[in-house]
Amino acid sequence: MKRGDLVVGLDVGTTKICAIVGEVRDDHVEILSVGKSPSTGLRKGVVLNIDSTVDSIRRAVNEAGSAAGIDIKSVYVGIAGGHIKSFSSYGAVGIKNGDVSELDIEKAIEAAKAVYVPLDREVLHVIPVEYSVDGQGGIVNPVGMSGVRLESRVQIVTGAVSAVQNLLKCCERAGLEVIDIILEPLASSMAVLSGEEKEQGVILMDMGGGTTDITFYGRGLLRHTSVIAIGGNHVTNDISVGLRLPLSEAERIKTEFASAIPSTGGREEIEIKVAGRESQLIPKQYLTEIVNPRCEELLNIVDGEIRGFGGFERAAYGVVLTG
Repeated sequence: MKRGDLVVGLDVGTTKICAIVGEVRDDHVEILSVGKSPSTGLRKGVVLNIDSTVDSIRRAVNEAGSAAGIDIKSVYVGIAGGHIKSFSSYGAVGIKNGDVSELDIEKAIEAAKAVYVPLDREVLHVIPVEYSVDGQGGIVNPVGMSGVRLESRVQIVTGAVSAVQNLLKCCERAGLEVIDIILEPLASSMAVLSGEEKEQGVILMDMGGGTTDITFYGRGLLRHTSVIAIGGNHVTNDISVGLRLPLSEAERIKTEFASAIPSTGGREEIEIKVAGRESQLIPKQYLTEIVNPRCEELLNIVDGEIRGFGGFERAAYGVVLTG
């Protein structure tokens, strides 16, 4: 992309759909407009109702396009959900002419991609992790180095074919051309993590409505990514069931009053409003007793996931929370 080009990102989430228009500058992208629409056709990041999703995409894109004064025809689409999986792979090639070239790197990556992927999975990203030249590992950019054998280690990210195709179908029915699909945890990390954090080691926990994404960076490169099928909507559902409320009122109470940490002062009360019924005051502690167990469950799962890849020992900058 060159200076002055316009780029549009589309985040199709479980709770809302966002479209953002940016203009490419010399060293950054300047945000021109943002459009949002409630998402009613997805669950845990997966499309369940195509018509509802198409309508939500159109509203978000039209809002962003109108604010920026442009007609949006193509987008970069973010993807997430419990169907996202990743695994490591390895490839090796001989070095032509004795010095590593860009072509040698491409061949090494292609060799690492030559692994069996089930028919119901689609490769979304092949992310280089590190290279080795004649057994010397930990190399980030081997171009120009002398040697005989080049090895590559990559992280391969896949998604369920049905989930990917349904997302593409929704965009096409909304009149949009999909330029590329980007794993949303990668996009989030580019937005909120610094280069120093990635270099020293950092874990990004991106909590959405239907899923929570875990991404680990070390030595400047992606080392691990995974998706946990628990998000903010689970807390909303718990409040709805526990207090016998419609989901809309449970969501309002969650965003305005909910806390996972028990209060230490007095008996603070909150007002519950339900159409057709008189408003009611309940102790805020009741809400905490509902929210706390779900948050503990999520954090325990995240803790186990991070310990599984040794993240606590390798992430000098700890965990960054976003969402």
